[in-house]
Amino acid sequence: MTIKVGDRLPAGTLMEYVEVEKDGCSVGPNPVDVEKLTKGRKVVIFGLPGAFTPTCSAKHVPSYVENFDKLKAKGVETVACMSVNDAFVMGAWARDQHTGDKVRMLGDGSAEYTRKLGLELDLNARGMGTRCQRFSMLVDDGVVKALNVEAPGKYEVSDAETMLKQLG
Repeated sequence: MTIKVGDRLPAGTLMEYVEVEKDGCSVGPNPVDVEKLTKGRKVVIFGLPGAFTPTCSAKHVPSYVENFDKLKAKGVETVACMSVNDAFVMGAWARDQHTGDKVRMLGDGSAEYTRKLGLELDLNARGMGTRCQRFSMLVDDGVVKALNVEAPGKYEVSDAETMLKQLG
């Protein structure tokens, strides 16, 4: 069952590659508890099929990096990108995309959390396995306030510009 507006995010853990030891995180992959990430905060989470893929790299991640300050001005404390990739790949992609402190790049290597959200995408026929549908969501204190899931092969409603409009 797909998560919907009004639902509380399911418990789960994503992985983040940390390059510099800080805030109790060691260098390398570190677990990110989704409940702790969203507790008492306004967070934008966007998901996409895969790191280094054309639309994801050319449009989706850049839209959030470029609009980070506008999102922050509207009360968003954290922007996180999730993909069915491991933390090492997400870390390399973060460097490639120059996400810096703007977008946290979180890996869901086994697609476990993607399945909990009901947002899995079967790309086995294309040799890519189970992936994440392209989406964006606004989460306030763990509760989904807005959810934008793209139709297959589309990139029309999950960009940062749409999220900014939804934030008012």
